Amino acid sequence: MTEPFPSPQPSYLSAAAAPKKQKKRVRLGAPVLALALAAPAWSSAPAAADVARPDIAAPVSTLAVEFSPAKRDITSSQRNAIRSAQQYLDFSAFSRSGLIHQLEYEGFSTADATFAVDSLNVDWNEQAAKSAKQYLEYTSFSRSGLIDQLVYEGFTRAQAEYGANAAY
Repeated sequence: MTEPFPSPQPSYLSAAAAPKKQKKRVRLGAPVLALALAAPAWSSAPAAADVARPDIAAPVSTLAVEFSPAKRDITSSQRNAIRSAQQYLDFSAFSRSGLIHQLEYEGFSTADATFAVDSLNVDWNEQAAKSAKQYLEYTSFSRSGLIDQLVYEGFTRAQAEYGANAAY
C-alpha cells in the first residue's frame, strides 16, 4: 500500500541512496482507435488511398476549447485591458470612444485600449440604450437633449438616436 503523502527525504541522502519511486501504469479500458481518413463521395477532398498515412497516429486533443493563435499571442497588457473593459461594461454603459478613453485614463496605451475594446463583441446600440436609461433615472432630458448628451459621451448620432428611442 502506498502512502497518500510520502514523507520528504532528508537532503543528506544522495540520489542513489534515496528510495526509488515506482512508476504508475495506466491501464486503458478500450483500445485507442485511429481515425480513418476517408473522404465522402460528394467532397472534393482526395480519396483515402491518395492520402499519405504516417506510421505514427497524430495525437488527438482532449481540450474542449482551443485558443486561436491570435488569442495566445496577446500581451499581458492587452489581456488586462480586455478584462478591465469587460468589467467596465458589466458595471455601466459606455460608447466605444468613451471606453477607450476610460482605459487610457486607467493607464493603458491607446493601442492596448483600442485593441481591448475592439476585441469585445459589444452592441453599441444596446450600450446607448442603457446609457440613455441611466441618464433618465437620475435627471430629466428632452429627447433631443438626451441625444446630444449621448453624442457628447461618444456615441454616433445613429447610436444616440437608437438609445433615446429605446429609453423614451
